[in-house]
Amino acid sequence: MDRPTCLVWLRNDLRLADNPALTAACASDMRVVALYIHEADDGVRGPGSAARWWLHHSLVSLAADLGKIGIPLFVEAGKAALVLERATNDHGIQAVHWNRRYAPAEREVDHTIKEHLRSRGIAVASHVGNVLAEPWTIQTGQGKPYSVYSPFWRTLKDRAIDEPQQAPKKHGEPLKPKGIDDTYKAPKWSTKFDGLWTIGEAGARKALHDFLDERLDIYPEGRDFPGRDATSRLSPHLRFGEITARQIWHSVHALIEAEPERAEAGYKFLSELAWRDFSYHQLYHRQDIASVPMQEKYAGMRWRDDAKAEKAWQAGQTGIPIVDAGMRELWATGYMQNRVRMLVASLLTKNLLIDWKNGERWFWDCLVDCDIANNPASWQWVAGSGLDAAPYFRIFNPVTQGERFDAGGDYVRRWVPELAKLDDRWLHDPASAPKDVLEKAGIKIGETYPAPIVDLKSSRERALDRQKEL
Repeated sequence: MDRPTCLVWLRNDLRLADNPALTAACASDMRVVALYIHEADDGVRGPGSAARWWLHHSLVSLAADLGKIGIPLFVEAGKAALVLERATNDHGIQAVHWNRRYAPAEREVDHTIKEHLRSRGIAVASHVGNVLAEPWTIQTGQGKPYSVYSPFWRTLKDRAIDEPQQAPKKHGEPLKPKGIDDTYKAPKWSTKFDGLWTIGEAGARKALHDFLDERLDIYPEGRDFPGRDATSRLSPHLRFGEITARQIWHSVHALIEAEPERAEAGYKFLSELAWRDFSYHQLYHRQDIASVPMQEKYAGMRWRDDAKAEKAWQAGQTGIPIVDAGMRELWATGYMQNRVRMLVASLLTKNLLIDWKNGERWFWDCLVDCDIANNPASWQWVAGSGLDAAPYFRIFNPVTQGERFDAGGDYVRRWVPELAKLDDRWLHDPASAPKDVLEKAGIKIGETYPAPIVDLKSSRERALDRQKEL
């Protein structure tokens, strides 16, 4: 008699190791099948174009890894409840496992499906998702959600974080993976990302090990300098669950224990990893943070409609070099260095006074690491409407920021090559350079490189006035 079958519904957890749903399914003595659904449910946010490129390759990698331990991966599309109804019937499923999601619409979908499957006599179990601490398990002394990061971090860093689980052993005869349907693959323009990343669980592990071995020690200072290779670049691997926050946490702690002299750099990195959990904390406890300001007063913010300026910002043609460098890096690689993300977001929301939701949507479509919690939380932080946001009067000056964090111009010269011959002194403010300096560098402002689309000083005052209205 055939063994009963259980199904693992995979979402943002495309890995074998430290996958609680997969581990539980494999421990059940049932035959196991895995399913990924390109969801079409109302309110559930599908990945943007760049993320779809990553997703396709990640599913290809995962299918191969699962096949090696005897588990087939099926990829379907449609409303999750209908796809699961069909899959449970087709495969005679008696149990379903998944790892929890934390966005409001996702939770509603999962709850409805769980109740329906159980009404049919199918066992359903949900498991901890890819966070250090699930949002309802960490509270203030008054039993409320945290709204300020520093006490959140102090509480989290002293918690016992679950140890990562090992990958399941062989669960059946190895399978030759079928090809993954590329119907939902990203647009052709995303092929420019090919070769820039090593996608999949093995690539994620290598990225972590390389970072800890080679760059952790320069991370605390180097992370602010976009021209330096000082960051982990783990964010897309985390976004798709090719690696977990728990695995990273315990790897760093093991390193600190073995090499105590590296503790300061290690804890700085962990504090940044914890910002991700803080974003999920906000995602879980509030309304849809991709569309609703977390500070209610910002619902009355008077934003400007300026399609021409917004298009120049998207194209990296603002006339402000470090902003243009960031937006071009984004378009070319699906990624942007973190400090530069803050600068481009500040220019859009403060100097141009364009709604942060417009920028959030652009990042959602263009970033390979665009995360359902991190992206809107970060945009709201810069715009001022987020929890623990920067004070409203703190408006980044991209010229002085460029001069400070890209003094040698490595970053700008890489992504804005038309400025490559300009002296360092004028590189971040070419519109102010003397005519003979520009001529020597082969630059004509307004022709070979745009004039600034906004005056930073007057637009700063305008932004302050709008914020004061609130």
